[in-house]
Amino acid sequence: MGTAVMAVKNLNAWYGSEKRILSDFSLELEEHEIVGLIGLNGAGKTTFFKVLSGLLSTFRSEGILFYGDPVRLRGRDFKTCRYTVFAEDDSFSYFTFWEYLSYVFSAYRKEVPDVSELIQGFRFEDYGDTLLRDLSTGNRKKAFLITAFALKPPLLFLDEPVNGLDFQSTEYLYRQIAGYKEHGTVLFSSHILESITLTSDRVLVLENGKIRRTFEHGQISSADIREALGYENDK
Repeated sequence: MGTAVMAVKNLNAWYGSEKRILSDFSLELEEHEIVGLIGLNGAGKTTFFKVLSGLLSTFRSEGILFYGDPVRLRGRDFKTCRYTVFAEDDSFSYFTFWEYLSYVFSAYRKEVPDVSELIQGFRFEDYGDTLLRDLSTGNRKKAFLITAFALKPPLLFLDEPVNGLDFQSTEYLYRQIAGYKEHGTVLFSSHILESITLTSDRVLVLENGKIRRTFEHGQISSADIREALGYENDK
């Protein structure tokens, strides 16, 4: 086993007094690995990303650790160590891509790098000066993905990153995820088995707010994951 860059112990999260989404949810993320999180709609994937991103305060846990030390999810020190791309994100609507990129790198206290390769890879050449609100769902997703891969934080969280992307951009995304181990750790969710099986070192099956199964390396196969998700009887 490698070094645990992040550990979450018995996390419970909810919306309102009776709508618990995550229950006794625990995981560890190692340095320089790609972890895929898969589950049916409502399993709690987006809720977990909201907790890690400091956007949901209705949770409790026995500990959330970053390199073994307790972390404040809304604290600046941790914020600059992670970046999240959500499945749907309407924030910064009146920024262009270039304005948003500049804002993020300023917030993370980094110099904006050359992102031309990422722009070409995601086929985003014509949209840099368009307001994010005026972009299609797919192109808005590309703006956030380009920012994420340019930023290279130690922890990169991607919530359904394939949604809305064209075929060429999807293939490019897979290569970017697979190659990210050089820079840090990726935790991403998807309901598309191909994205999970092609890129992940580990696959976590989330069901009813808990991780029910874990597949690693040679164990990862579409058939086994489908069975774990209860798809084996689907026609």
